[in-house]
Amino acid sequence: MTIVVFDIDGVVRDVGGSYRRALADTVEHYTNGAYRPSQQDIDHLKAEGIWNNDWEASREMIRRYYAAQGIPDYAIDYTELVAWFQRRYRGPDPHNWTGYICQEPLLMSAAYGETLTNAGILWGFFSGATRASATYVLENRIGLQSPVLVAMEDAPGKPDPTGLFMAVEQILARHSAQASDHAVIYAGDTVADMHTVQKARALDPNRRWIAVGVLPPHVLEDGDRCPTYRQGLIQAGAQSVVDRIDALTPAYIAQLLSHSNT
Repeated sequence: MTIVVFDIDGVVRDVGGSYRRALADTVEHYTNGAYRPSQQDIDHLKAEGIWNNDWEASREMIRRYYAAQGIPDYAIDYTELVAWFQRRYRGPDPHNWTGYICQEPLLMSAAYGETLTNAGILWGFFSGATRASATYVLENRIGLQSPVLVAMEDAPGKPDPTGLFMAVEQILARHSAQASDHAVIYAGDTVADMHTVQKARALDPNRRWIAVGVLPPHVLEDGDRCPTYRQGLIQAGAQSVVDRIDALTPAYIAQLLSHSNT
């Protein structure tokens, strides 16, 4: 039996024009229009493996900008920064979302999940997105019914594997399955996702942990960047890299498991 745990941003939904756009807006706002990071700038930061949280990534890019201007201790009110970011991402009304989140293209369908279920593969989600944001895309947009979800509020940020362990435990409990004989695949689009699997393997070496990288849409749109991004995920621990999450079919999963046994 196999468990697949999915990241959400860049895997289930395209956040190039939403989370990343809000991040760029935030940095531009706090630098008074002097600096707006590109997608590649954001990728370079996230390649460090510790900036999975886009609020924290925004703050770090602002901090680095001012440090380069000779202001190493530029003060940022983090609570205010998060609120400003969220007004761009969700919209000004927290109860009636009209922001960038409403425009996110979907990368996964309910039908894809059904193919996994029909093949006897158990699955769920572990994401650094807020629970409200993740639930919005999984239930409201895709139409999943109460999927297993470990979100930002539930566990430490990646690459800490606590949330991945929690997702696996919840999936097993939901299906009344035994814990010992299940390989776990974690599919994500960042270096932090791949490092999460490595840390899980170190803490629980008796289980098979397989990291699958997914090329996010903003990278696929720039074909020249695909080889470099793919290699970065492999260097971070990915045992395979796919262009889209629905390429991770039951047959592909069986092949991965076969190779991991050799």
